[in-house]
Amino acid sequence: MNKILEDNHSVTASHTEEVRNEGLPYNTRYFDAININRSAVERRVATLPGRRSVKKEFQAAWLLKAVSMIDLTTLAGDDTRGNVLRLCEKAKNPVRADILRALGMQDAHLTTGAVCVYHNLIPFAKEALRGTHIPIAAVSTGFPAGKISLEDKITEIKKSVAAGASEIDIVISRDLVLESKWKELYDEIKLCRAACGNAHMKTILATGEIPTYTKVAKASWVAMMAGSDFIKTSTGKESVNATLAVSLVMIRCIREYYELTGVKVGYKPAGGIQKAKQALDYLMLIKEELGNDWLTPDLFRFGASSLLGDIERQLEHYVTGRYSAGFRHPMA
Repeated sequence: MNKILEDNHSVTASHTEEVRNEGLPYNTRYFDAININRSAVERRVATLPGRRSVKKEFQAAWLLKAVSMIDLTTLAGDDTRGNVLRLCEKAKNPVRADILRALGMQDAHLTTGAVCVYHNLIPFAKEALRGTHIPIAAVSTGFPAGKISLEDKITEIKKSVAAGASEIDIVISRDLVLESKWKELYDEIKLCRAACGNAHMKTILATGEIPTYTKVAKASWVAMMAGSDFIKTSTGKESVNATLAVSLVMIRCIREYYELTGVKVGYKPAGGIQKAKQALDYLMLIKEELGNDWLTPDLFRFGASSLLGDIERQLEHYVTGRYSAGFRHPMA
């Protein structure tokens, strides 16, 4: 297990080795001919859970790796300073110490990949995470709907960066995708990327509000061409959030972009991923489609809040043979 989990140490050095995505000049030739076969995509992912499974110590190792890739998130309307401080403590100590000792991982310095909060809560996260290497991710650009002016989006990004966010999760104007206004979408994302400065930018496509996989693929290409460091499925507020099918579409675009440019763009499924088994399915999909290079916090994140609790329960079951009550695990 220790060998499988050596890469977890890299969570404390996130974004130090990967080359930033500087994007490409706008050109429709990269995505004009895309036409996604929905039934083929859905058949492909339907076989994954039954075809790929890991058990016993291998499952425990994969689940610990998944912990290091979680953007531990609170994006509720009633968030307070106390909520954020509690979230950050959980990010610093995501798995109970007795479980880590039983797994021989007490010296792994395991943390989550980041903490994700609203802009006004960045100072509280910064206070709680002082002395750690855990990044602060802030949702921006009028999250979740994105229905503010471009000028206000840029201002919000700059304020979040100035407040201490090292990662910015932006939302696109979905109407530009629905109306196939690809150049306008490219220009908007490009300006957001410039406003981020040294902060890494994750571009949320809100795929649950995009009617076809073809448009999802084209939006993915435009976002990467405009300089996105990550592309992300959802805000978590849509009626349909991350799915394996839409993930397959997006990560194959990432693979093609890498083959074209040599630049690795990250991927973040978000919303609706609540169970450890789901996390394993996503990790297996990434391994099959993109390879081991993407199985690090630098290039893959889960946007989640309740996922960590289920992973911790599964790890305790592995150690003790019993499922525990939820109250035995500190809240995130």
